[in-house]
Amino acid sequence: MSSTSRPNAEISDIGQIAINVRDLDRAVEFYRDRLALPFLFRAPPGMAFFQCGHVRLLLGVAENTEQDRPASIIYYRVEDIAASHAALTSLGVEFVADPHLVHKTESQELWLAFFKDTEGNTLALMSERAA
Repeated sequence: MSSTSRPNAEISDIGQIAINVRDLDRAVEFYRDRLALPFLFRAPPGMAFFQCGHVRLLLGVAENTEQDRPASIIYYRVEDIAASHAALTSLGVEFVADPHLVHKTESQELWLAFFKDTEGNTLALMSERAA
């Protein structure tokens, strides 16, 4: 199928990301109280929703063992990665990789820092800044 006749779903943004959790109460506390994401609501049988910019985050208890696995890495954009790292560390977030430069061009630097949530999912802070 050529690009001119290919159907266009017009996907333009991420609407929601789901993260599997095993202990919903513990996960809600982490995302609400440590990461300070705005809590939206809980829904049965085991889901909690947060807002992160234009993206909604769904924390959910897997319905079966096939679905019970760690999530993809979500990269949270921050302006000042050192300040965000320090703030989250002070709230008990344990980083597995402190802020570090991963890519640099003449005009821009990309910094990342990785941490785990209470369910063992890997998450990251990312900061893009002028070089």
